[in-house]
Amino acid sequence: MSDMIPLRRVTRLAYGDALASEARGDGHVPVVGSGGVSGTHDKNNFSAPGIVVGRKGSYGSVHWVPSGGFAIDTAYYIDEGLTSVYLRWLYYVLQAVDLRGPSQDVGVPGLSREAAYAVLVPAPPPLEEQRRIADFLDAETTRIDTLSAMRRKMRELLALKRERVIESTLGLERDNSPHALIPLKYMVEAVSVGIVITPARWYVDSGGTPALRGINVKPGAINSGDLVQISTQGHTEHAKSRLQAGDVVVVRTGQAGAAAVVPPEFDGANCIDLIIVRPGPKVAPKYLEYVLNSEHARAQVSEHAVGSIQAHFNVGAMKQIPLPSVPRSEQEETVTRLDQAVGRIDRLQGKLVMQEQLLAERRLALITAAVTGQFDVTTASGRNVTEGVTA
Repeated sequence: MSDMIPLRRVTRLAYGDALASEARGDGHVPVVGSGGVSGTHDKNNFSAPGIVVGRKGSYGSVHWVPSGGFAIDTAYYIDEGLTSVYLRWLYYVLQAVDLRGPSQDVGVPGLSREAAYAVLVPAPPPLEEQRRIADFLDAETTRIDTLSAMRRKMRELLALKRERVIESTLGLERDNSPHALIPLKYMVEAVSVGIVITPARWYVDSGGTPALRGINVKPGAINSGDLVQISTQGHTEHAKSRLQAGDVVVVRTGQAGAAAVVPPEFDGANCIDLIIVRPGPKVAPKYLEYVLNSEHARAQVSEHAVGSIQAHFNVGAMKQIPLPSVPRSEQEETVTRLDQAVGRIDRLQGKLVMQEQLLAERRLALITAAVTGQFDVTTASGRNVTEGVTA
């Protein structure tokens, strides 16, 4: 195991520079911030190769920039003029330590340079050993990254297949619908909207009524995280936005059009800035959820959404969303088929996500073990790092 020393004894961190979008020159130099490359410029402020470390926003993030580049003021940079160690080795070291732990900025989280300098890192071995470690990790992390990329691609293909299954089962494939399409307002019992005007005036810390917001609604799911409560008075004054189990709530702002059935545990809750669709006897709630989350409905939402920064979808447009004119009994049969088919795809996607997480964990464990001297890279093959993860 390597001794641990403060980062200040290994490298200096230089501040990036302010660079507004309109001030960027026409060139090929990558502009790099805490989130990675965000454009190009005609000048650089660090030489090749370089490391960029997030200072604000995605603070503690670590980016390798082989060509050199322009680090903006949300980041620090390191090049060969700021350290005597092998830069590629240092790049892996910075991934192995916790740079997100020492945030000391109030308000916007960030990584102060003094806090970063105090982080303990492995003492550098001889330069030749640093090169061997970096070469070993280049080879092994490339192998892991390739496996991860394959799984991401498989998830993308499964997502496309999922959409095609939903579209074809609902009979909504482009220009090939076997059913007449009728505006939603003629099929459902009611379409209304949640609290819109200054909802925050009704917020309480406890003892109130739960109120769903757009942040709580994802396609096909209600997330109770970040749930707010409104006072008894607010709930009473906004009786029209009270929810019933089986209602379908639709996001108006942000991920406009995302829809989910209200489960029994939110019966009697309220909602804020959501469209509320009460299906009534003609429409099965889950069927309506599938239709509203389909590509067919998303295209309608995109066409009628307004707002250049955040898409915003209104009640009038919601009422015009076309629904297949299908008897409720047939809707429920369709839901059963979709639950089975989509469930199989979702389970496969879940397995792929777990495999990606496992690969990420093993990647970090391998880097940490290599840079801290837990094994000799000259005799290690790294063949066990993907054990349990099929290719």
